Amino acid sequence: MTKIAYVSTYVPKKCGLATYTFHLRQAVQGVKEWRGKDPVIVLTDSVRDKNDDPILWPLPRDQEAAYAKMARKINQSDVDVVSLQHEFGIFGGEAGGHILTLIRNLEKPLITTFHTVFDKPLPPYAPIQREIAERSSKIIVMNRKAIDYLHETFGVPKERIFFIPHGTPEPNPESRHRLRAQLGWDNRKVLMTFGLLGRGKGIELLLRALPGIVKQIPDVLYAIVGQTHPEVKKREGERYREELLEQIRRSGIERNVVMIDRYMEEHDLVKHLMACDIYVTPYPGMQQITSGTLAYAVGLGRPVLSTPYCYAQDLLSDYPELLLPYDDEQPWIDKIVSLLSNDVLLRGWGKKIESVGKSMHWPEVGRRHEQLFAEVRKLESVPR
Repeated sequence: MTKIAYVSTYVPKKCGLATYTFHLRQAVQGVKEWRGKDPVIVLTDSVRDKNDDPILWPLPRDQEAAYAKMARKINQSDVDVVSLQHEFGIFGGEAGGHILTLIRNLEKPLITTFHTVFDKPLPPYAPIQREIAERSSKIIVMNRKAIDYLHETFGVPKERIFFIPHGTPEPNPESRHRLRAQLGWDNRKVLMTFGLLGRGKGIELLLRALPGIVKQIPDVLYAIVGQTHPEVKKREGERYREELLEQIRRSGIERNVVMIDRYMEEHDLVKHLMACDIYVTPYPGMQQITSGTLAYAVGLGRPVLSTPYCYAQDLLSDYPELLLPYDDEQPWIDKIVSLLSNDVLLRGWGKKIESVGKSMHWPEVGRRHEQLFAEVRKLESVPR
């Protein structure tokens, strides 16, 4: 049986990567049907952060010496494989460079999941990602385009890079009507965006399009779900949210917009996603390589519309008609009206998206990870 040590943030931290790692670990454990527990090397803000759970090994993010110490602990343990969940922002040092100290001292096989991959990476990110890629036995990406990026930029052989989709919960269509009633959405046509609120999510585009949609679909409701990003709040308080509210007032669409200003645990997010009619990600930045929220919406079988950023292009490659431009609201008005005014068409898109999402459910994603972990353990059972 393969014993895996995950390196990441972890619950109860309110962070998408922490939630992702929690579910990945649960899914892999489910496949292994093993009573033992795989440890998690948890990034903490301070050496004083303690946790009584023996499977959580705290790693103070800003103390570089602690990374070498953690590598020694892993080397001396019965761990077979290390799963690094890599995002530049979670590790200490410039561009998260402290993680290199851990992997340089690591003697166990390393499998890295890159949650961010750049088309044309620049310093200080490029040399860090290059070294992680070179020292990893295998690399996992959630976007097929990232395979080419890593191969062309760093020369990583494509046979060392594996595409495994972002994991998602499984849908429960029977609960949809009940959830809509609970949220007061049963008589509305609901568009939804979710995420920590901040500039660069494209919400203004939907607000510009909404008056044109309301003229033809008077009962439409745009749900903007999520609290303000903590870093945005530090810099400017709630100024951005207030700007959006002012845009809503000026456009006279107060009845057609609801802003749900709170952090959502996953079960609550799933409830809102299952209850909406169309999930939208109108992001202006085209380089975004993954989107957990779009992944969740697709995994739950909800119709989606998006700008053609990198992850959306890959995930929705079979349905390019669902990709709409950022700089023109008229295609959004036309597409949303066509979907919300035709229940048969909308249900048909739900079925198509559900077929895309089947490979993304956690049991399948866990199975594919466990298979790769076990393969690496067999190939590299002797320390390097």
